[in-house]
Amino acid sequence: MTAHAGETLTTLLSAHHRGDRQAFNRLAEIVYTDLHRIARAQLRRGDGTPTLSATAIVHEAYVALVDETGIPWQNRGHFFAVAARVMRRLVVDYARARGAQKRGGQARAVPLDDDLVGIAPDFDGCLALDEALEAMGQVNERLLRTAECRLFAGLSEAETAEALGVSVRTVQREWPRARAWLRLALAPAQ
Repeated sequence: MTAHAGETLTTLLSAHHRGDRQAFNRLAEIVYTDLHRIARAQLRRGDGTPTLSATAIVHEAYVALVDETGIPWQNRGHFFAVAARVMRRLVVDYARARGAQKRGGQARAVPLDDDLVGIAPDFDGCLALDEALEAMGQVNERLLRTAECRLFAGLSEAETAEALGVSVRTVQREWPRARAWLRLALAPAQ
């Protein structure tokens, strides 16, 4: 992405914050491919059952974010960090609903798009990861946000630093701590 494109995103985010819905629509067009990449990353861990599409996640995230004018958007990185958090919540909510279906809840029809990812997330793993992230956030919010940016948005160290308003060195120090926390939290009990 060019510096000009980054400036355009920041300008559009600022206009959206002021209530300009059309600015967010234009922003969505520009970042659609990146959001789709993030959504695919959310779905990457799978068991081979096509049940949830990246496109559906991106569209649901759009619906969640389009009217959210209360966020004082700082920059491109901040937008992607928030979008990743929204998509994480959507996947976790889907996993919970699917778990309820397995326990006798009402099954819902899922439309099959041409754009189907082709895999279903490991929903048990998704819920375990979410629980570990929530526990981490209770102890250290910045570790949680660092993990979200790196794991869910696929942001680089520099982009994560920008999104969180910290130095790259801080991200380089926090990311290994977050990974270690998650490894311990997700390790099988012995």
